Amino acid sequence: MPIRIYDSMERATVPFQTREVGKAAMYCCGPTVYNYVHIGNARTSVWFDFIRRYLRYRGYDVTYVMNYTDVDDKIIERANLEKLPPEAVTAKYTKAFEEDMIGLGVEVPDLTVKATDHIPLMVEGIEGLIEKSAAYEVDGDVWFAVESFDGYGKLSGRTLDDMRAGERVEPREGKRHPLDFALWKAAKEGEPSWPSPWGQGRPGWHIECSVMSTKYLGMSFDLHGGATDLIFPHHENEIAQAEALADGEEFVR
Repeated sequence: MPIRIYDSMERATVPFQTREVGKAAMYCCGPTVYNYVHIGNARTSVWFDFIRRYLRYRGYDVTYVMNYTDVDDKIIERANLEKLPPEAVTAKYTKAFEEDMIGLGVEVPDLTVKATDHIPLMVEGIEGLIEKSAAYEVDGDVWFAVESFDGYGKLSGRTLDDMRAGERVEPREGKRHPLDFALWKAAKEGEPSWPSPWGQGRPGWHIECSVMSTKYLGMSFDLHGGATDLIFPHHENEIAQAEALADGEEFVR
């Protein structure tokens, strides 16, 4: 019996097809490691573990990649609260997450990747977006220009006008559009930072997953998932970044 799967882009159940016969490449947005796992985090991990097991049962050679977001505003806030370095916070909660997954019987993904191990690659990706006129720099911050990507909103099914009407977006001086989102954040005192062509800073959340998923699975792969509350803005922004870098090539089948 053919496999059918719900496709968030199509908003329908569709036949499961992979780019390479007999092989499936899948990526799941993992936890931001600033606190103990909650039931929503656990559900995502259990569900994607089930998908991998089922595809293997059906004869697929599966490559499953999951990330840890270990640089983020929430981590910095937690580090200040617990009076610990950010890296101590992320180590603590990564270990706790992994122990919980063992307790739930979830198999370890083929690759678990950390954002902080890929900062130079993210800088390279941001430079590529600037070169393609899909991003711009303002006072050390780099923003993705949503109006540069014709398909923005195709995953969430909303136009830019709909988004502006339905979202509270804080205005920022220098932004070309209220919905432009951060690719690189200029360093602030007391926060972790890395070197870049725009000065010390750190990557935005969305560029992390676009860069890491395509590094290990290619510019276009078969399955991408995460919690439903990530569809917008996170997954929407991932698509915009990845497809802009790939000159319009489809990010995920």
